[in-house]
Amino acid sequence: MKCSVFAPSHITGFFEIVDHQQPLKRGSCGAGVALDTGVVTKLQIIDKEYEDGFKADVKINGVHDDKNATITFKTLELMEKNFNINNMICDRTILIDHEMEVPIGAGYGTSAACALGTALAIAKILELDITFNNAASMAHLAEIEMKSGLGDVVAEVNGGITFRLKEGAPGVAITDKMILADDLYVISKSLGGIETSKIIGDPTHKKRINKTGRHMLKELLKNPDPKTFLKLSKRFAMETGLLSNEVMDLITTLEDETIGASMAMLGNTAFALSKTPDTSIKEAIISKIDSEGCKFL
Repeated sequence: MKCSVFAPSHITGFFEIVDHQQPLKRGSCGAGVALDTGVVTKLQIIDKEYEDGFKADVKINGVHDDKNATITFKTLELMEKNFNINNMICDRTILIDHEMEVPIGAGYGTSAACALGTALAIAKILELDITFNNAASMAHLAEIEMKSGLGDVVAEVNGGITFRLKEGAPGVAITDKMILADDLYVISKSLGGIETSKIIGDPTHKKRINKTGRHMLKELLKNPDPKTFLKLSKRFAMETGLLSNEVMDLITTLEDETIGASMAMLGNTAFALSKTPDTSIKEAIISKIDSEGCKFL
């Protein structure tokens, strides 16, 4: 019993945090871009018995990583709570390996990608009587509970340059996407991570983020093109005070070489959209825009 799922990574350009008592309706509005470099989740169930329920063995790039595997365990917990998967697995072992093509915790939405891959693979292997959005919504709940993200799940399901018009999980949120005249590259360079929970859970940061991002989506919808998206994203990064000098230096270089550049939310990472893969930035990650969204392999 094996299944593989690809979830694109996702870089948010700007956003607004929207709270709700119901977690499925909590999330963010804003805009971001999905990359064709992301996370491949390989999941299988093997006949190795345990006395008390199923056991999950989670690896990232073939190595046990307890810190970054927490989102996967949370997703499994929610799948059990909502769909009673324990009885279907019958004391066997779930083996999960997330193959990462981008840095973890650096604004690429990897936690959402891991959660999506886990939820969708389990749903397919066990032939659960649920829809794609039913499964994907468990990934959103995991993100909300872990405070690791707000809008990456629905954007990674959608693909492209996604507009999150209404917050929430897949099936609740309302999205649209940009029509692109050209195939574009996403050039990015990470200098490290920013702990998402410390930003979205901090009242001061939240107030500044919402004040800055509240009207940007309306501006983008008036002129939905890559240059406007990048211009608004850079303004958001600067006005929220989240932009470091080191990332600003990368942005300045990328702006001379591409359509435009900004900072990935939330990561100490610069990104740009370009008509070519060429850049002077050393060890940059060169991707294309993923237009399909999360899919089974």
